[in-house]
Amino acid sequence: MDCIFCKIASGAIPSKKIYEDDKVIAFHDLAPQAPLHFLVIPKKHIATLNDLTEEDRLLAGHILFTAQRLAKELGCEQGFRVVMNCNELGGQTVYHIHLHVLGQRSMSWPPG
Repeated sequence: MDCIFCKIASGAIPSKKIYEDDKVIAFHDLAPQAPLHFLVIPKKHIATLNDLTEEDRLLAGHILFTAQRLAKELGCEQGFRVVMNCNELGGQTVYHIHLHVLGQRSMSWPPG
């Protein structure tokens, strides 16, 4: 498999890791769009949100819970934004689901 996020999850490609457990890894985004911008990805390869199955329900919840906990720990108690893109029209560029967490600045709406 030639998935960059699978390679990051396995340690084959280095990252600025924030957190890791048996299900997910979180790391700083290489092109941050906010003072705090990190990704939470599952270690299991799932290409898009459309590819989630009933079996992945607990994993999806774990991704969200991990993002929330890390955002608080990293200074975003007053608020943060989470974003998941799905497919080309949704802005997805890496086909391995990942949750962007952006914080430590005011967010505007609509996002773009």
